[in-house]
Amino acid sequence: MISEDRIVAYISSLDKELPPWLMELENEAKNINVPIIKKEAQGVIRFLLSILQPKRILEVGTAIGFSALFMSEYVSKDCSITTIEKVPMRLVEARKNLKSERFPHRDKITLIEGEASVVLAELAEAKEKYDFIFLDAAKAQYMNFLPKLMELIEIGGLLVTDNVLQDGTVINSRYSITRRDRTIHTRMREYLYAITHMDELETLILPVGDGIALSHRKGEQYEF
Repeated sequence: MISEDRIVAYISSLDKELPPWLMELENEAKNINVPIIKKEAQGVIRFLLSILQPKRILEVGTAIGFSALFMSEYVSKDCSITTIEKVPMRLVEARKNLKSERFPHRDKITLIEGEASVVLAELAEAKEKYDFIFLDAAKAQYMNFLPKLMELIEIGGLLVTDNVLQDGTVINSRYSITRRDRTIHTRMREYLYAITHMDELETLILPVGDGIALSHRKGEQYEF
């Protein structure tokens, strides 16, 4: 955890309970060792959705569908959520969950199967726009996704990036990171530098869960 465990536990104890159907899915994810958004991150996302009430949400990284179904609970009935996933094992569960009648707002969600970089390029080519983007996919690819995300995010929209502090190791020297994790470590630092130094974005990084970056799209088209 990024914050002291007792404080995190106390704050989590004050948080609202999930609807029973989402609590059940959260437990299922834990049982099969599928990482989903942490409790503290859930609170931040719920708060943002409640305030902003976005109309078009794009999620990069569906996993088993928990986060898309979670977001569907806290937006208006005319909001649409598009979510992208490529991993076959995850897609089996995602398809099942996003069609299940136990989730009352599943009709807001459209699942696109495929490589995120390809799908993002296709969406950008189609001139699609989103006022809320949730990025929770392959961490080493965040920097590669950024150019297309900047095309897709509406001016005034919000890009929310999860897991940016990597259990706190993002602050460590590259040489203290195990060799197999160095690429992810380097690319995450590049991504964080980019989103905090672009004139088109106003970015706040919160030490919540495993780190969340909130980036408000304020400027004109970014040139990479």
